[in-house]
Amino acid sequence: MSRLRIGVLGCASIAWRKMLPALTANPDVTVVALASRDPEKAARFAAGFGGEPVTGYHQLLAREDLDAVYIPLPAALHASWVERALEAGLHVLAEKPVATKAKDAEYLVALAAARGLTLLENFMYRCHSQHAAVSELVAEGTIGTVRSLTAEFAIPAPAPGNMRYEPEIGGGALLDIGVYPIRTALDFLGDEAEVAGATLNIDADLRVDVGGAALLAEPAGKTAQVTFGMRHGYRSRYELTGDKGRIAVLWAYTPPAGHAPIIRIEHQNSVEERTLPPDDQFASVVSRFAARILDGVPSDLVGPAIVAQAGLVDRIREQAMRLPDPGVE
Repeated sequence: MSRLRIGVLGCASIAWRKMLPALTANPDVTVVALASRDPEKAARFAAGFGGEPVTGYHQLLAREDLDAVYIPLPAALHASWVERALEAGLHVLAEKPVATKAKDAEYLVALAAARGLTLLENFMYRCHSQHAAVSELVAEGTIGTVRSLTAEFAIPAPAPGNMRYEPEIGGGALLDIGVYPIRTALDFLGDEAEVAGATLNIDADLRVDVGGAALLAEPAGKTAQVTFGMRHGYRSRYELTGDKGRIAVLWAYTPPAGHAPIIRIEHQNSVEERTLPPDDQFASVVSRFAARILDGVPSDLVGPAIVAQAGLVDRIREQAMRLPDPGVE
């Protein structure tokens, strides 16, 4: 195929604001159709970005003019519609998390592999070039041997009625926000990272977690402390501490496309701030998805990475639920 023909399964805010602009701007991608259960919403999205409006998700998957789908549905709906898309023979770019439970993530990854299809989890921040720059600095020994990580992602309280407050569709801070610093911990601690302790702050009225934290460790002794929440001042950063220094990423998870990121490098007697070129992480994840399918380019957002992420989220949730929650409101 010369261009990737893609359908959008669900007219979510993230699709309108970020992903559809990136999809339509990519020269290797054609947006063929956009589906919603609401025909007026599908028509509005199609008018804004091109493609044919489709009423109903099943109708989109039944089309014969698609190679792939992008799925921005609420978290609890991801697994079932990812499965249906794979069964229909379509490659899938799914919003994170691919599944809310590790067993479902394992099944979907195995299904994609068995059918020779790409299932890519949309951790778009990992496609931003600032993180590759950090990895290069670590590999060069800039801060020596990595000993620990702290990672934070928090946002102010969403407006009432936001889907993050709806437990039935996978709401809560852990699945929507916590997965970012948790993925960062896996990147630097490796897949053997285990949960030493965890807590979730459950709002008793909303029945969702509105914040939390976890302490992670791997067999060689490296540790990570991750915090997340949605009743906080905005915070989006991580710091790696080694035996010779520290690297801080000051705007880690949601930098705008025009932002020139700053990486702070600290040693005992010096501090350096490096300004990197701007990058568009949404454009980058679309390019990687297309390259994976069209040219077979490897990606670290598929396969084992999805399973490791889902497993660690499961274990954090299980650990947090073992103890009474001091933060219940």
